[in-house]
Amino acid sequence: MSSSAPVLVLGAGPVGQTTALLLARWGVSTILLDRRPRRDAVGSRAICQQHDVLDIWEAVGAGHRIADEGVTWTTARTFHGDRELFSVELADHGVPAFPPFVNISQSRTEEILDELVAAQPLVDLRWDRHATHLHQDGDGVTVVLGDGHRLRGSHVVVCAGPRCDELRAPLGVSFDGHSFDDRFLICDIRTDLPDRVHERRFYFDPVWNPGRQVLIHPCPDSRFRIDWQVPADYDLDDEAVSGALDDRIRAVIGDRPYELLWSSVYRFHSRVVDRMRVGRVLVAGDAAHLMSPFGARGLNSGVADAENAAWKIAYVRHGWAPDALLDSYHAERHAAALENLAVTTATMNFLVPRDDAQARHRADTLAAAADDPASRAFVDSGRLAEPFWYVDSALTTPAAHRPFAGRPPRGQAPAAGPGVLVPDAPVVAPDGRRRLRLLARDGFLLLSGHQVGPAAVRDGAAGIPGPVRSLALADIDAEGALTAALAARPDEVWIVRPDAHVAGVLVDPVAPEIAAALHRAVGHPAPADRDDALRR
Repeated sequence: MSSSAPVLVLGAGPVGQTTALLLARWGVSTILLDRRPRRDAVGSRAICQQHDVLDIWEAVGAGHRIADEGVTWTTARTFHGDRELFSVELADHGVPAFPPFVNISQSRTEEILDELVAAQPLVDLRWDRHATHLHQDGDGVTVVLGDGHRLRGSHVVVCAGPRCDELRAPLGVSFDGHSFDDRFLICDIRTDLPDRVHERRFYFDPVWNPGRQVLIHPCPDSRFRIDWQVPADYDLDDEAVSGALDDRIRAVIGDRPYELLWSSVYRFHSRVVDRMRVGRVLVAGDAAHLMSPFGARGLNSGVADAENAAWKIAYVRHGWAPDALLDSYHAERHAAALENLAVTTATMNFLVPRDDAQARHRADTLAAAADDPASRAFVDSGRLAEPFWYVDSALTTPAAHRPFAGRPPRGQAPAAGPGVLVPDAPVVAPDGRRRLRLLARDGFLLLSGHQVGPAAVRDGAAGIPGPVRSLALADIDAEGALTAALAARPDEVWIVRPDAHVAGVLVDPVAPEIAAALHRAVGHPAPADRDDALRR
């Protein structure tokens, strides 16, 4: 198929919008299709935007706009009854451009992204277009719409949400998992709670929701999002009519004026597809994985899917990488989905015990945590969203001197190294870029210490297809913030991927070692002589 053929993106939620905008950043046109007749800006929905995701959105011009409108919070407080058990102050390596989390409604995030989509000539957004079938061959993919019309594209990214079995089934993709029995009631309210505008609060067994949980999040414009765990037979309409819903809200906020803006009841699911790549079709976001929202891992992981898919499709289409690079989309993002499901399922098993053993563990842990700081590490109110580490990816060159230490403590980021999202820091680049992660997202980036010979870096990067930039750390990091965040040695070369993940950290490398790591990072098999250099 001609390289001018568009990529078809199914679903115009934040994951689809981000996919299309990032592909446009790489010069790839898209047709963005959504079955809805128009944008339905209803309720808060996914509200917690993690700062690494804001970095992704900043690459398309949305990060600071979303952050500036949102509410910043840095503290997560956990209570049992009316007693605070502990609080977590969110931390990060480097000097990030954004706070750990910004709360803003998904609807407003979509509106901001819509403005960028409308201004981007390479993105063609079409509402009221229901994709019902996919047919692919070696040359492209045909999408059949409900009205019989057909669209042809080089690739398809399915971001159509969880209820798209008509698209998954023909691909032979399963969506296995389970659903939790208890429901959760969401209320968006507007009121004045000045002591809670910069923190998340989580309550186990409060007297005003005995035996279950309540989660409270601040939002912009004096809004608060409250989530109650409720029984499976909970009836919102009955509670609203009887006045019990007002009693429920006042138990949280006290006797003060409030406005109820939106309410809904929903179930949590834990599901993941078995494949996220089928030929020229990639599956992303809620179409690929569903998880409980405790930890804010749903939308945030979906946006990471979008970035992973976009740069890899672009590299394949431009001829900078083999088609096999798209296999790494499944390998990396499916592993991330499984990690997220493991984390969120553990949380749900603590919140909603599935058997007597889990119930006893919960009760004993909460009782002990009141007085024993060591027990508090086992209180699971949701491990907050974090980027996945691609340490086991085929694209990553491991470094014996920088082994991955495993999942870091709650609220912490792993040390910089191969497979990990590179810490952000202010830099002064030749093109005027002022943030490392924005600089990195232009292509592959090589950062070298002052003891590394420039000829080795230059020769190692020569002949690698696609944009590759080589910079000396000393030239862009006059204040030393980046060097400190990396704990960089003067004899190292850091190779950073177009999604700002570290592809490798090489010590005093010769040119063939650098070339081999770059070839590996774009899915090319390394020539034999370069493999020999790696084993020297």
